[in-house]
Amino acid sequence: MIESFCDYGRKLRILLADDNDADVTVTLRAFSKAKSKTDIFVVGSAGDFFDYLENKNDYADKDKYPLPDLILLDINMPKSSGLDTLCRVKNSSLSHIPVIMFTSSKNHQDIRNSYKHGASGYLAKPVNYDDFVSMVEGFNYYWRSVSQLSVL
Repeated sequence: MIESFCDYGRKLRILLADDNDADVTVTLRAFSKAKSKTDIFVVGSAGDFFDYLENKNDYADKDKYPLPDLILLDINMPKSSGLDTLCRVKNSSLSHIPVIMFTSSKNHQDIRNSYKHGASGYLAKPVNYDDFVSMVEGFNYYWRSVSQLSVL
């Protein structure tokens, strides 16, 4: 029998990298409404993103800031784009962590480049809140029940 992630008895850990406070609020609310068993850690810049993953500076406490099971990455980040950040993750020792581009962009070139550089998925943020919650429910079902994650 194949074990799903749920069999490990802990919440799915997600690192959300998004610099837009309104988008972060809606995302957290949607995950809460979807009653997802997740711990979501939020960073607003590429600098904080890598500090979190490397447990540096404000994120040095590994118990408080554990390695995520998944990364939700906005493509439009300040200073370092989401695509640059994706490339850096996929060319590191953390390349095993699935990175899902999570953005308002529906630009076909952004989608193509994301997959070309190793994204595990590309989700365009719905404008309608109910659609957003439905997308989060589908996301949770896939990553918790269908897909097999590397559980550390």
